[in-house]
Amino acid sequence: MAFYELRQYKVRPGKMDEWVDFMEKEIVPFQVSKGMVITGLYRGEEDDSIYVWTRRFEDETQRAQLYEAVYESDYWINDVSPRVDTLLDRSAIKVIRLLPTPKSTAQ
Repeated sequence: MAFYELRQYKVRPGKMDEWVDFMEKEIVPFQVSKGMVITGLYRGEEDDSIYVWTRRFEDETQRAQLYEAVYESDYWINDVSPRVDTLLDRSAIKVIRLLPTPKSTAQ
């Protein structure tokens, strides 16, 4: 069964514009090139430390395969991950798995 992953991050003070640029120019294109389906990218309207994005997976098997392809790649380990640490508070990352309801347009 398809599901979504909602990821919420706490961006370090003064780093939101840099984070959005990094996501849109590097992280998202890389993940899409590996097969990820990115369904939304959002920043907080009133809280400039909040960044949320969503991804869609067909099932747990696909999620595991895509996680491996992205997060175990040399590019992610050597280039992306070290930069993420300078822009986000990793201890505040929240990941929520969501299932669309029967009437949802996200089916």
